[in-house]
Amino acid sequence: MRFKRGEQGETGRAEDLPAPPAGARNLVVVILDSLRYDSWVQASPEVLGTLGAVERRYSYATWTAPSHLNLLMGLLPHTNPPEVYASEYYKQDFLRYSERLGVEGMEFRKLLPSMFLPTYLKHTLGYSTHALVSMPVLNEHTVINRDFDSYALMPTHNDMAAMLDRMAFEDERPSFHLLNVGETHYPYAQPGEDPSRWPHIHGVHGVFKRLDDAERPDAPEFFDQAALKELHGRQIDAVGYLDGVFARLFDRLPSNTWVIVTSDHGELFGEDRFFGHGPIAHEKVLEVPYVEGLVP
Repeated sequence: MRFKRGEQGETGRAEDLPAPPAGARNLVVVILDSLRYDSWVQASPEVLGTLGAVERRYSYATWTAPSHLNLLMGLLPHTNPPEVYASEYYKQDFLRYSERLGVEGMEFRKLLPSMFLPTYLKHTLGYSTHALVSMPVLNEHTVINRDFDSYALMPTHNDMAAMLDRMAFEDERPSFHLLNVGETHYPYAQPGEDPSRWPHIHGVHGVFKRLDDAERPDAPEFFDQAALKELHGRQIDAVGYLDGVFARLFDRLPSNTWVIVTSDHGELFGEDRFFGHGPIAHEKVLEVPYVEGLVP
């Protein structure tokens, strides 16, 4: 049995999708943008702790867009096992999706040739697929938006709570939701807070918009140690605030939902004279928190 869903495409016909496997779980992946592992540990979030013990893992990339591409390929932040071939690690990690989704006998060769998790979930397993993102570099016009039934850039970059009302789950088929959360990204502002005392630092989206300007403002002066320490504290505080939002999220999720919470990359707060992330080769920009499990 197959189902029709979606807008009419170039062929003039709605998509023809498979019936989902019996017992397939919803999957929710929450990416706390720029959150480094020790910020989570220092915040010690109680609600997130009910999902499982946090692990220290490593991102495949140091910047938002390539990291989310890896995540949507199904490559979650990795452990750091010695004397293990990369191909063997990938195989074992992909096999865990059978447990996460509650689907036995998954045919992972059907990930090919796209190697894209939303494509596989939608066209092989019959999932509905949705994304809510906070960072403009992930906006709906980028290549990240592929095989999503709905995909939206949030009006503000730091309001995870506003995402909750936009999430919906269907009785007849499981859902995949990707949430990219911005409270943990510079300037680490909670909703309603005025962070204007901190300089505006453009991401690549803003850089491209200004490359053709005849006069471009100079970059702000690099932060001193006191400011860097305060900024790290702001990220820790953001985790504490978000823990309350996760309490509301867990209350809304159907019981048969597997949740993954992690980060796309870490952040530097003055270590070895670095700040931020991106074109930086440093352990702290690769080190991320990771936890997963059935919704408590």
